[in-house]
Amino acid sequence: MSSTAVRARIPALAWVIFACGSFIYFVAVVQRTALGIAGVEALDRFGVEALGLASLSVVQISVYAALQIPAGTLLDRIGPKTMLTVGSLIMGCGQLLMAHADALGWALAARILIGAGDAPIFIAATRLASEWFPPRQAPVMVQTTGVLGQVGQLASAVPVAFLLHQSGWSTTFTVLASLGIVAAALAVIWVRMPRAGELPYAPAHIDTTGIPVPSMREALRPPGVRLAFWTHWTGLFSANTVALLWGVPFLVQGQGLSAVQASGLLTVLVVTNLVAGPIIGALTSRHPLRRSWLILTFAVVALAAWAAILIPSTPRPMWQLLLWTVVLGFGGPTALVGMDFARTFGVARRLGTATGFANIGGFAGTVLAVALVGGVLQIVAPGTSDYTLDNYRIAFTAILIPWGMGVAGILWQRRRTRRVMAESGVIVPPLRDAIARGRRP
Repeated sequence: MSSTAVRARIPALAWVIFACGSFIYFVAVVQRTALGIAGVEALDRFGVEALGLASLSVVQISVYAALQIPAGTLLDRIGPKTMLTVGSLIMGCGQLLMAHADALGWALAARILIGAGDAPIFIAATRLASEWFPPRQAPVMVQTTGVLGQVGQLASAVPVAFLLHQSGWSTTFTVLASLGIVAAALAVIWVRMPRAGELPYAPAHIDTTGIPVPSMREALRPPGVRLAFWTHWTGLFSANTVALLWGVPFLVQGQGLSAVQASGLLTVLVVTNLVAGPIIGALTSRHPLRRSWLILTFAVVALAAWAAILIPSTPRPMWQLLLWTVVLGFGGPTALVGMDFARTFGVARRLGTATGFANIGGFAGTVLAVALVGGVLQIVAPGTSDYTLDNYRIAFTAILIPWGMGVAGILWQRRRTRRVMAESGVIVPPLRDAIARGRRP
């Protein structure tokens, strides 16, 4: 059957539910990334230095990452509808608290709520995509979910930034809180799982009725699931470090750009996500035995882009900053290859747990990178929140640590995964042999 025929048989309801899940994730990304736009304002509002500002992102992302496995377990048990509803409401409460916070302690409490509410949103949205669409189309739909959700970062970079500068802190975060209520209502009204026999094609999961539910240890044991973790880690941490906190301060204080120019570069990062997502999704679907090469290639190119920005001791021209942003923009879609690893190597009836574990990777790497940059900044420039380019050049070299950990983890778990695949009769030929036969990696 042709792919055109398969697409023609997808029910309209599947597209409606997919759109709802993507919009809810879009709202979550707006909530998640809003602080990155307000980083300079937060320094003044809460009277903190680099480490204090970093703590707002670190605590949010730490809670998000810590709750991924519990969220995945709950997703397996109660389904996406409840998870999306409750998560959106909790995020809305966190933003309302953030709107009225005037001290670091209250701001930290707000970020804890935002991280907790955010935890189930992405894995629940991608679960909907996997359940409602054919298996061959699932990687592309997961990528599309990620891409549409990441438009929320574009909303942070442009309209949220505009609202912040025009109407102030409290109004901006109150509006964000109302978006959480809208997202929850949408989940209640529209979101559900497909019923037995409802879809005219085989679903992306296997019918496991009567099969015992594996333990969490069994769910996380496959090396392919751990490969998913390190893939997500390596792809996401650079872009998140820039988008969630340090991008705007670095560009404004270190590179001498205006707030509008800095927001524009973050917009480019999101647009790159939009363009790269379908490309990475198609390559993932077409070359399933070469997925790890996508992330390893990105890792090398991203390191080169960071070096080109940080090694020179003078502010970089706009074209070079633009190229750096474009490279980092490929990180989000590349990280989602990890979700495909989790889908294909996760055990039955524990796909939510496997996906949640994979989703920890990028945010654990982000926590480490954000904290390292903040800590080094405070060491090299104590007692100030007005950092120089040299301060940022030193601080950003700390990202070598999560970069090295991620690449090492991918190479290690890929070797173990291929060994397991070989035991089941699936042999991955060396790359040089694949090229010799005319296949691209």
